[in-house]
Amino acid sequence: MKAVVIGENGLEVTDVAKPEPKANEVLTKVATCGLNRADVLMAGGAFHGAQGGSGTVMGMEWAGEVEAVGSDVTNVAPGDRVMCTGTAGYAEYAVSDYGRTMRIPGNNMSYEQAATLPIALHTMHNAVVTQGRLQKGESVLIQGASSGVGLMAMQIAKHMGAAKVFGTSTNDGRRAKLIEHGADMALDSSDPAWVDAVLEATGDEGVDLIVDQVSGSVANQNLAATKVLGRIVNVGRLGGGVAEFNFDLHALRRIDYIGVTFRTRSIDEIRDIVAGVERDLGPAIADGTLSIPIDRTFPLDEAPAALDYMAANNHFGKLVLQS
Repeated sequence: MKAVVIGENGLEVTDVAKPEPKANEVLTKVATCGLNRADVLMAGGAFHGAQGGSGTVMGMEWAGEVEAVGSDVTNVAPGDRVMCTGTAGYAEYAVSDYGRTMRIPGNNMSYEQAATLPIALHTMHNAVVTQGRLQKGESVLIQGASSGVGLMAMQIAKHMGAAKVFGTSTNDGRRAKLIEHGADMALDSSDPAWVDAVLEATGDEGVDLIVDQVSGSVANQNLAATKVLGRIVNVGRLGGGVAEFNFDLHALRRIDYIGVTFRTRSIDEIRDIVAGVERDLGPAIADGTLSIPIDRTFPLDEAPAALDYMAANNHFGKLVLQS
């Protein structure tokens, strides 16, 4: 079968063996794949947890039709339309654990739209609801809100009852679109005055919860913008993985600072996360309340060009490959 593989001299579209599902796995005929930042890093030679290096088949999320299931799988069956996460999704066929496989709602959702959702849903339900412990009526700030995952975070916060949602982006054009996707206020995190704007909008208290995809230079600003006994959930480090940290301000505000990643989670933890998404967000997924705009779609053969386009960081929303 055709797949996108990391070769010695970059990405290659080549033939590899069709996978066979194990007892706990689902084999899907892939229709579409969603692109993610980790894909760009791996294409450039980095590792994402245990994934990466020469011979790796790219791809972390996909949608398509179930072709076969292992003996332990009961939640989906051949012929079902599904969206999945895992590894090796940039291919004509891919396998996923049954707990990482969700049925596409029985409406008119396309495979293109379905491929944009799994990682964003799993990441941000966990960050906003489970780790962030968002309560109805609280305020939330999403750092890096113009990414596909960031847009989903704002929508989940609104859906779960947040009273006020702030979103940040350093790009003027993308920042202007945040209000359309759940933000009550859009801020430029490259301008230090964003902290004052948050304090003014929250009666000088700060927000209850920050979900941070940026880190780096905004780490201490986040502390200043979070209220006493607030929470910060760190899910990404696009602005840098190492920075100064004001331990005194952290202690003074008694902030619960939580770091999360899927790279060290067990399959049982991931199954629980996906089950939580289906429990809390299922109806909102089905009726289209939770959705991510698609900036551009590429054929699978043009995966290298699609990843270059993503690396240029001029898109808004998600990029999708069609198998």
